[in-house]
Amino acid sequence: MDNSVETVLSICHLSDSIFYFRTTRKRTLEFKNGQFLLLGLEINGKVLWRAYSIVSPNYENYLEFLSIKVSDGALTSRLQHLSIGDTVFVGGRPSGTLIVDNLVGGRNLYLLATGTGLAPFMSIIRDPEVYSRFEKVILVHCVKLIVELAYRDYLLNVLPGDERVGEAVKRSLLYYPIVTREQFHTKGRIQDLLASGQISADLSLPSLDSKNDRSMICGNPHMVVAVAEWFRQSGFIEASHGKPGEFVLERAFVDKSDLSS
Repeated sequence: MDNSVETVLSICHLSDSIFYFRTTRKRTLEFKNGQFLLLGLEINGKVLWRAYSIVSPNYENYLEFLSIKVSDGALTSRLQHLSIGDTVFVGGRPSGTLIVDNLVGGRNLYLLATGTGLAPFMSIIRDPEVYSRFEKVILVHCVKLIVELAYRDYLLNVLPGDERVGEAVKRSLLYYPIVTREQFHTKGRIQDLLASGQISADLSLPSLDSKNDRSMICGNPHMVVAVAEWFRQSGFIEASHGKPGEFVLERAFVDKSDLSS
């Protein structure tokens, strides 16, 4: 894919630490739900690039991205100050492992995310094909503060009315938010809640097993590594080298040394 210059259409600051924004989309851009692209800004005469998962589903005519705010981040320190009408570079070939093609068939799909790791799953839960492949889609999102539960209102009050996937969402999507540093009805770390069986119990689902359940993992590297190890020890087979498996993680945002430890 050739690099393109896209215009910011809207921007929403959820808190001091997180925001999302939409841009125009090049007509020729094609991607699979769950993939990421490179975003860039010109800084001192050079374009600085970083990978960002695509929040918007592949049938929309815009691109949407979710980002943290890092004051000393090379790109995010500038990206957070975007305004409507500003331009960003979009480039690279759409890629990433978090696509349903990388999973073998199963009954339930668990999407496990911390922070902005939610981004790829927002496109996946708006993909009609996902609901034709799985009976239940369980979206687990863990954050530190309630305000960081990005898209919570959308998930609860808007998506069920979507003309394309609304009926499937009402029938099949289960949303399980977790907050770790404020009073909330669900607290704890994803890896601990998985190990204890609390997530499936709270949702009145059978305990996870490799025969029926599939999972995708994205977010904090420590969570990704810990949850991936829990799946391996529980007998789940990881997708690798183009061979579908029973769980898959996004390696692009995790240091290779973490994965090998």
